[in-house]
Amino acid sequence: MDPRVRQFFSYLEAARGASPHTIKNYGTDLKEFFSFLTGKSLAEVDTLLIRSFLAHLKSRGQSKATLSRKLAALRSFFKYLARENHLKTNPVLGISTPKREKKLPHFLDLGEVTHLLEAPSENTWEGKRDRSILETLYSSGVRVSELVGLNQGDVDLLSGLLKARGKGKKERIVPIGEKALHAIRSYLDAMPAPFRKKDDSPNAPLFLNRLGTRLTDRSVRRLILKYAKRLSLKSGISPHTLRHTFATHMLDRGADLRSVQELLGHANLSTTQIYTHVTTRRLQEAYTRAHPRAQKQ
Repeated sequence: MDPRVRQFFSYLEAARGASPHTIKNYGTDLKEFFSFLTGKSLAEVDTLLIRSFLAHLKSRGQSKATLSRKLAALRSFFKYLARENHLKTNPVLGISTPKREKKLPHFLDLGEVTHLLEAPSENTWEGKRDRSILETLYSSGVRVSELVGLNQGDVDLLSGLLKARGKGKKERIVPIGEKALHAIRSYLDAMPAPFRKKDDSPNAPLFLNRLGTRLTDRSVRRLILKYAKRLSLKSGISPHTLRHTFATHMLDRGADLRSVQELLGHANLSTTQIYTHVTTRRLQEAYTRAHPRAQKQ
């Protein structure tokens, strides 16, 4: 690996607070770009070469979303190189990000999410854990990375508040509902004694696996998929589906957009506005079904 790439990753982690997930993705994208260079040095990279790389990806059927992510990795990398005087010019300047199709977020209706939350058995410790995970995701709208990063001291069971660490290690305080709090209490009370003895400090992981160590986001995805399949719910159910469901249900019931933005931890309001398209579409559908003069006779 080029030493400048290692320096770039160190910069992302230390100065930008990038997550391991982001660094891993950037590493994959840069590795693919270096393979495309076929022996050319970084000093030989120009705008035309980067456009050729993007055209190559497009010819292989890569989506606009994937192209945008890979371009973002290159943009960040070459900006760093230019700022550190490793390159005279930044070859990515002037290359615009491909316009992405806006897909409406996938969410569950109230009946579906209720069935999903009630799917885990509460007769076992693992069932109680799964129930508390599902309740927390839907109650707070946190990302799966924020969920698995929770420590026991991050949840105030008395005030009903949760401290989430979002992108760039930014912290925010999020309310959590009584049903989720009850599920967490029940899970903690049922936690096996050996796990409690390992670490009972506020920094102890909140959600544990069978070995008593911190649960991973992949494990959370698997358990959600397991319960979704058991209930024969729509395909593609994931932790993010519960985040989408949280936001959609909040707006459906009168929450203002700014409040939902803060709860989700979105830096830009435009990111949150996608949910208004969902609620508007549902209003239009309800109007078309219900109003006697909404459709052509």
